[in-house]
Amino acid sequence: MDLGADEFEQSLPLLQKLLREADFVGLDIEFTGLRSNLSGLQQISLFDLPSDWYLKTRQSIQQFTICQIGLSVFSSIEGESNISLDKDQIKVVINEVTRWLDLAEEGDQMTLPGIAGFQAFEVQLVLRQALPNIWTVLRDRGVIVKKVSQQHRWYLEHASGDRDSCWKEQILLSARGFSVFFQMLVQAQKPLVGHNMMMDLLHLHEKFFRPLPESYDQFKQNIHNLFPVLIDTKNVTKDIWKELHFPRVSNLLEVYEVLNSNLNPTKDSAPVIVHGNKCEKYAKKKCPHEAGYDAFLCGSVLLKVAHLLLQRVHGHVPTSEPSFPQYLDVLAPYVNQVNLIRAGVPKINFSGPDFPSIRPPILILTVRKWPGVSEQQVYGEFQNLCKFDVRRLTQSQFLLLTNKFKDVRSVLKEYRCHPTLQVSLYRYWRHSPNVNCMLQVCSVVAAWALLGFLLGRSSP
Repeated sequence: MDLGADEFEQSLPLLQKLLREADFVGLDIEFTGLRSNLSGLQQISLFDLPSDWYLKTRQSIQQFTICQIGLSVFSSIEGESNISLDKDQIKVVINEVTRWLDLAEEGDQMTLPGIAGFQAFEVQLVLRQALPNIWTVLRDRGVIVKKVSQQHRWYLEHASGDRDSCWKEQILLSARGFSVFFQMLVQAQKPLVGHNMMMDLLHLHEKFFRPLPESYDQFKQNIHNLFPVLIDTKNVTKDIWKELHFPRVSNLLEVYEVLNSNLNPTKDSAPVIVHGNKCEKYAKKKCPHEAGYDAFLCGSVLLKVAHLLLQRVHGHVPTSEPSFPQYLDVLAPYVNQVNLIRAGVPKINFSGPDFPSIRPPILILTVRKWPGVSEQQVYGEFQNLCKFDVRRLTQSQFLLLTNKFKDVRSVLKEYRCHPTLQVSLYRYWRHSPNVNCMLQVCSVVAAWALLGFLLGRSSP
C-alpha cells in the first residue's frame, strides 16, 4: 500500500489492526547517498570485530537520509482475505441507514453499534459518499449517523473550527511521521524480517528511537528489547543455498525468483501469497529497490525458505498446510542472527554473545627488495588472482585476509616459490610484533640475570 502524507493519518487504524493480526512484518529501508557515504567511512575490513564494525559505521549513520521505508504485513488467512468489512456487509449497513432515512426527520440520529477501528473509518467514508444528507461521528458506543440538510452538511464539512482542528492534527502527525508507526511496530512485538538488515536496524534506532549509543553491547540490547524476534533472510539463504545446489545469486530479487522457480522442489506446495485489496501492484510488476516491493520480497522469501526447511525436517511435504509457528520452529537456529558485511565474523547475534569467526585463516606476507611498499600496492599485486583485505604488520610484513578458503589455497600455491614475496599462514605467537617484543625483553632480562648469577659465583 503506497501512502502519501495526507493518507497516513486515515490509515493509522488500518495499520494498527493489520499489525495486531499479523504473523510477521517484512522491512526494507532505502537510503540516499549510499555510495558516497560509504566511501567516506573509515576503512571497514574483514579484520574488524563486530564492535569495531559498529563504531566505524555509527559515525556515518547521521550522514544518510532515509528516502523510503517499506513494510509488508503478512497474516495467515482462511478462505478469502479481507482486513475490513466485505461488500455484502457494507451493503447491509447502507440499506439499513437508507431505510431509516426515509422515516427520519432532520436532526434525528441512529447508532451503528459494534463498529470500531478501521471498520468505523471505512463505514463513515462509504456512508458520507453514498448519502449527501447525513453526517457521521464516531463515539464509544459505535458510529452515530445523523440526518442533516445539505446546507448543514456543507457547513460541517467546511466549518473553520473543524478545519483548524484537522490542520493541527495533520501538522502534528506530519512532524512525527513514521515514528507513529514505529511505536506501533514496537508495541506489536511481531517478528521483523529483512534481507541484509543490519543497516536498516541502525537507522531505525538512530532515526526513530534514540541516537546510537557508543557501546556496541548497548546497541544490541536496545534492538533486542525493541524487536525480540529478528530474521535476516540473507543469513538463512546463505546458509542453505549451496546445500540445495541452487545457482549463485547477487540480490534479493534473484533469491526470490530461484525460490519461485521449478528449481525449488517445494514450489507447488509452498504457501500461496495473496495481496490485500488495493495492494496488487507488486503482483503485476517487479519494482526492485522500491522499499515496499523489497519488503514484500523479504516476507515471501522467508515463507518459501521456511517451507523448504520444514520439508527437510519431516523428510516430505506436510499434508496439512503448515502454520507460522511451525515455520518459526524450523527457523529457530536463524532467529536474531543478522548478516554482517565485511567484518571479522559473518553475523551478529542480537540475543547473546556473537559467535566466533569462521573466516579463512590469516596469511602473512613478507616483502623483500620492495622498499616503501604500501597496502594499496600489496592489494594491487593480488587483485587479479583474488581479493584480500590488507593490513600492515611491520615495515616489510602485511596481513592478508579473505572470506574464501579457496583464495587462501590459491595464493599459497601460486606464491610458494616467489623470489620477493613470501606468503605463509599467520601464527600469532610467532609473528605478532607485541609477542616478539615481549620475548626479546624476556630474553634480555634472562641474559642479564644469568650473567649476574655467573659473575656472583665467580667473585671471591
